Amino acid sequence: MADGTEKREKSKKSGWLWPVGVMATGLAGAVVVALRGCWHRRMSWPVRGQGCAYQVCLGCGAKRLFDEDRFRAYGPYRYDLNELIAWSRVARMGKPAPPKVERPAS
Repeated sequence: MADGTEKREKSKKSGWLWPVGVMATGLAGAVVVALRGCWHRRMSWPVRGQGCAYQVCLGCGAKRLFDEDRFRAYGPYRYDLNELIAWSRVARMGKPAPPKVERPAS
């Protein structure tokens, strides 16, 4: 008889644990979304403007540069296209050219 009582108490304890776990998981997910914001999963097709190609997030409007040759997006997400263009120019100019080695033919 004592075994039946112990089982009932154990099932009562585990019965409230599951909803608390679900609530904690939901709360953690809400905090991540609040801190992170949009995940930029829905992006538009590449658009060409101001001499560069870029994509626009359909959820929040953030823009990201797009490489038409490799058909890939690159760089950071920004809301201002002029900032992205400036970032692209700095990134291109910041890469040092490989050293040119000239060796005499002997």
